Amino acid sequence: MAVIQKYAKNCGPDLVCLKENHPPDKPGAPGCHKKRPESHSSWSRPVARLWTAVLLLGTCLLYCARVAMPICAVSMAEKFSWSKRESGMVLGSFFWGYCFTQVFGGYVSDRVGGEKVLLLSAAAWGSMTAFTPILAHLCSQPILSMTVARFLMGLLQGVHYPSLASLCSQKVVESERGFLMSTVGSGSYLGTLVIGGAGSLMLDLYGWESVFYVSGLMSVLWAYCMWKYLLKGEGPIITLESLGSGGTQSKLNKRHWLRILKQPPVCAVIVTHLCAASTFFTLLSWLPTFFKDTFPDAKGWVFNVIPWLVAIPSSLFSGCLSDHLIRQGIDTASVRKLMQFFSMGVCSVFTVLLCGDTTFPWAVAFVSATMGLTTFSHSGVSLNVQDLAPSCAGALFGVMNTCGAFSGVLMVYFSGYLIEATGSWASMFALITTFNLLGLCTFLAFAESRRVDIDSSKVRHNIHI
Repeated sequence: MAVIQKYAKNCGPDLVCLKENHPPDKPGAPGCHKKRPESHSSWSRPVARLWTAVLLLGTCLLYCARVAMPICAVSMAEKFSWSKRESGMVLGSFFWGYCFTQVFGGYVSDRVGGEKVLLLSAAAWGSMTAFTPILAHLCSQPILSMTVARFLMGLLQGVHYPSLASLCSQKVVESERGFLMSTVGSGSYLGTLVIGGAGSLMLDLYGWESVFYVSGLMSVLWAYCMWKYLLKGEGPIITLESLGSGGTQSKLNKRHWLRILKQPPVCAVIVTHLCAASTFFTLLSWLPTFFKDTFPDAKGWVFNVIPWLVAIPSSLFSGCLSDHLIRQGIDTASVRKLMQFFSMGVCSVFTVLLCGDTTFPWAVAFVSATMGLTTFSHSGVSLNVQDLAPSCAGALFGVMNTCGAFSGVLMVYFSGYLIEATGSWASMFALITTFNLLGLCTFLAFAESRRVDIDSSKVRHNIHI
């Protein structure tokens, strides 16, 4: 005889009941469970490796298209007679657009699939990149058209990382997420190196227009190949109906979102990511100037290339290490904290060393160690959001990245003010160290790996007699 107690009618929208004729539940499993597409539609290891390679190339091309404008900025300023202020306005407009589509991109990806959002956005920002020279020459006010074009580039590229987070949480098992995200994340460093080398060569040989044409068309070609061979030609159409009828795991109302955002582990990942993004943007923006001011006779390619060459294998190593530790049975939260300790704790040791007097070789070594260790964040806080809320990882990562982008822009400006006011680079490195330690302490104190996107108080289990 069995007495089955059904779920209450007010059961959360992210929960669905099993039919009575389903097989008995596994031991410990509730009779009514949350639909988790990642549990029954995860990629096999060969498929995951294929997608990892494709997404690595896509992220590399993303940064090739993103960095094309900074590389060509000097030549374009000479061509169109831009002042430093006008050049800064064009370059800065990207980041304002980048902030606005983070949450939206993650929200849509959680409902219709991250691969569709990645495909459509890549086709759009790739086309925008390829058409940039045409817009510059056709418009009577190039400064206006380029500012708008860069703002739109930011809007279109802003969905990339939230879509990756959503796709990874839905399709990749927990013990393999570290390798995928760290490998794909290394594409940003690879893309910066590729466009820095090949782009500079094309700029000298064929003019600044060629940099936009090649990087844009390559991105469109990548999107086409992804659609043709991985998605098998399926139409990447996102309709209002698909947004409204997305998987039940993404239908979280305002009350559920408020409950999630009030959870200490969620607040911890947001604060930690904010600190990590702020320090990374600051280092990325000011390190070339630091080397030019401190070591004016040094060769630029040394300090512009070596740190990124170190960052790529470091990122891959961190992903392999985190996945290995999880497969060995170590608690997921402990692994995430360990990765973040290397990213923000050990990294701060080398940042502090930059505060004192040092030689050029040692400065390059310290900066390379700093940039290499920051990549461990790909297997730390960046993955922890997928542990906490796999059903809405894209949207939640969008919230994190929006906060990080805004704080990063502000910290870059504030660092410039601090350097000018104190006349010392040590003040900037001290600020970076402070932010790193603040984020690290927050993460170590509050980070967890238990899911927070399920309201367990509303679940009433079956009782079998």
